[in-house]
Amino acid sequence: MRKKGLLAGQSGGPTAVINSSLYGVVAQARCHRDEIAGIYGMVNGIEGFLEGKVLDFEKELPGERLDGLLTTPGAYLGSCRYKLPEDLEDPVYQKLFEKFEELGIGYILYIGGNDSMDTVSKLSRYGKKIGSSIAILGEPKTIDNDLVLTDHTPGFGSAAKYVASTVREIATDASVYETKSVTIVEIMGRHAGWLTAAAVLARKYEGDNPLLIYLPEVAFDQEAFLERLKACFEVSKAVVVCVSEGIRDQEGVFICEYDSEAGTDSFGHKMLAGCGKYLERLVRGRLGVKARSVELNVSQRCSVSMMSDTDRQEAVMAGRYGVRAALKGETGKMISFVRAANAPYRIDCGLEDVDDICNKEKTVPLAWITQDGSDLSQEFLEYARPLVKGNVQATEDEDGLPLFVCRRS
Repeated sequence: MRKKGLLAGQSGGPTAVINSSLYGVVAQARCHRDEIAGIYGMVNGIEGFLEGKVLDFEKELPGERLDGLLTTPGAYLGSCRYKLPEDLEDPVYQKLFEKFEELGIGYILYIGGNDSMDTVSKLSRYGKKIGSSIAILGEPKTIDNDLVLTDHTPGFGSAAKYVASTVREIATDASVYETKSVTIVEIMGRHAGWLTAAAVLARKYEGDNPLLIYLPEVAFDQEAFLERLKACFEVSKAVVVCVSEGIRDQEGVFICEYDSEAGTDSFGHKMLAGCGKYLERLVRGRLGVKARSVELNVSQRCSVSMMSDTDRQEAVMAGRYGVRAALKGETGKMISFVRAANAPYRIDCGLEDVDDICNKEKTVPLAWITQDGSDLSQEFLEYARPLVKGNVQATEDEDGLPLFVCRRS
């Protein structure tokens, strides 16, 4: 049987370890040269591939340079937010599969989050419809940790480590003055509050900051919030509050929309930002205390200085597992994580039907959200703690700054 090539792509928002998944795919593919004819990468995802943007890993990252992916943030191959048509009769699908055939592709691994799994689903369904033998698999990636049918996702552990570490630093900084103050930290999370929940890891002891944590899973009541803040001043004069960007009121209105109408992206998702600034003004105006807001923004997803080694190792493991599964003929699946044990922590890889994953969201269990929506339970702590373990030292350049591998334009 003629050997076929392997094609990898990255899509959606980058994470600290999305390139570790790519490393796992390419490194494992190189172990199967007797079965894989060539290893290629989509430049800027499926959208770039449609425009003919493809690289050859043997020319782009030969030998030891591949290791640089393990400590390089962003998406090495470039990304996109391109939504394939719902109608499988659309000519774009025929065009894509003709391009796959021209390149001699037999295996496709697409690294991304929910919308990327939608792409994997559509490609694999079209492939089945036309009788294609191409194996198409999804490699999970998202700091939001909102993909269903997997214990967690690569990218979440490192982002959670960044959030917890940064919130601990902010809390330490805020504690130096005797004046009453409130610091509001706004964290990514539209509908699922996993990343904001990770702020609870910042606490060193009971009663430590952050004293209040609000997730989008529970309706936000600003009057109740103000009353809780007053009570918090009995515990600490410097109060740190962590909020998800997507917190909303009982009617489902995003708090950020109290100031202005939010825009939408190409998938129809509201582009949220500003709830921290709104709450800052609310606290200052209603309680008359010093208040500031901090938006962690893109740093929480791109920081390799806070990368979790557990996260990195698991991302590589998922990439390698995906290649082995594709070679066995698996298609239309997403690589998943199955937690085998908490203590000692152990995770295994599995496969789940991508049609059961795409366009669904896994939210933080309500049983893990306590104090009328302002805190997290011990169960969440036990779930999250193993994922942030281990530090990674990036290679430094001559100026002492991290050295990243960059794709040649």
